[in-house]
Order: sequence, then C-alpha cells, then structure tokens
Amino acid sequence: MLFTVVLATASAVGAQTPSPTPTPSATPSLERQFFKNILGDQKAIWTSPFRLQRRDVKWMVPGGIGLMTLITTDRITGDEMFEFNRQVKASRWISQAGSGYTLGAVAAGFYFIGREKNDDRARETGLLSAEALVDSLIVGGTLKVVTQRGRPLDGPDRSEFFDGGSAFPSGHSMQAWAVATVIANEYRHRRAVQIAAYATASAVSIARFTGHKHYLSDVLAGSALGYGIGKYVYHAHHQTSLDSGDSSDEAISQSWRPTFTPQFSPRMHAYGITLRWSF
Repeated sequence: MLFTVVLATASAVGAQTPSPTPTPSATPSLERQFFKNILGDQKAIWTSPFRLQRRDVKWMVPGGIGLMTLITTDRITGDEMFEFNRQVKASRWISQAGSGYTLGAVAAGFYFIGREKNDDRARETGLLSAEALVDSLIVGGTLKVVTQRGRPLDGPDRSEFFDGGSAFPSGHSMQAWAVATVIANEYRHRRAVQIAAYATASAVSIARFTGHKHYLSDVLAGSALGYGIGKYVYHAHHQTSLDSGDSSDEAISQSWRPTFTPQFSPRMHAYGITLRWSF
C-alpha cells in the first residue's frame, strides 16, 4: 500500500510541476576573471590621459611641476647621496620588500589564508594585490623601455633619458605602493594595517634613493603610479558585499587602539594592568 501511494504521489507531482525556469548564472569569481581583469586594467590605465577632466588640473599641474623640478635637480641630489655609503647595505635590504618575489609572496599569503579560513576579504586582498602587482610590472616595464634613463651609478650617462638605462620609474616603488594601496583600502577599518602598508611602501621608496638605485624623480613617479594603480584595481574589482558584514564604522575604526585595564585584588595581593590591542 505504501509503495502504491508513493508512486501515485510521484506521478501527480510530475504531472503538475511546471518546467523549471532557468536560473541566472552566478557572477564569475575573481579567480576566473583574473587575466581578463588585467587586460581591462591595462586598457583603462593607458587610455586614462584621454579621460582627464578639468578638475584634474588641480593636482596635475603641481605634480607635473614638482616632477620636472626633481628631474632637473636629480643629478645634483644623486651625486650628493652618492657620497654617503653607510646606509647602502641597509637600504638595499629594505628595498627587497618591494621586489616582485616578496610582494607575490604577500599576495599569495593573503589568498591562501583566506581560502583556508573562509575569509573572503583576505582572499580578495590576495587576488587584487596580485592583480595590482602584475599591472605595475607591465606598466613599469613598458615605461622603462620607453624612457631608458640612466641610473645614478651609470657613470657619465647617469640621469640621461633615452640612453639605454632602466631607472625611470622606480619599479620597486611602483610595485610596493600598488600592493600597499590595495591592502590599505581592503582593511581601511584597521588603522594599524593601513599604517603598516603605507609605511612599508614609503620605506621601500626612500631606500631606492638612499641605496643609489634611483633618483628622487624616479621614486616619486613610481610611487604615484603605484598608488594610482592600486586605487583603480581596488575600486574596479572590490566586491562591495564584503562591506555589509562589517561592524559599525565607529567600533571598527577604534578597534586598533590599545585598551588598558587596571587589575586590583587585595585578597590575592595582585596588582597590575592588562593591555589589549586588536589589529
């Protein structure tokens, strides 16, 4: 009897159930779109001068004047820095934080930790950091080939453009700022992370000058381009759904600050203070 009822029920359901409606396709993941996004980034980056607006003049003019001033005085400041050698070893060690290998490892760390911990923000940070790094490598490499500027240690041809060099812009600075900007924007509610990211990028940029690898204008141009690339990649591909799960902005913005709690227990003869710091 039970067997008969089951068959009848299945038959009735099959006769009355409407044909299934097609479900909308899921949004492609960042992994699937990675290389496509890079192609889109490159198109946007190289065509950006054609989309400048009048309001952009307020930062373009001062920035252009500052860059040209540095280029004009680069040989003087570079030769002055060349007289100091004690900081070279430390500077070149610090500048390794801006190498493609180091930054690639940072991006991979965020990504795999995010996958392991089911942390979508860390996963996205890794993917977008890697995307910004690849973008900066392409842009920086292309500009180096075009400008061919001599490095501070290139002898009589130092600081000269279109003479076979590879100084302009600073690739390490560009890469460090691109990745740091992505990380700082992803964790904008974590002040300590922002400070660490931008401080590291700044240290790399300074080290490229004090390590006799680049001129000040190389560093400035690389840093500005890297910041712009990181900012673009984040805003173009960040999944806003990640922000909906955050706590209140005020609580998050204060979470990086240390909290001190006094401990007082006369019975246990215990006196002290507890420090809590979440970042």
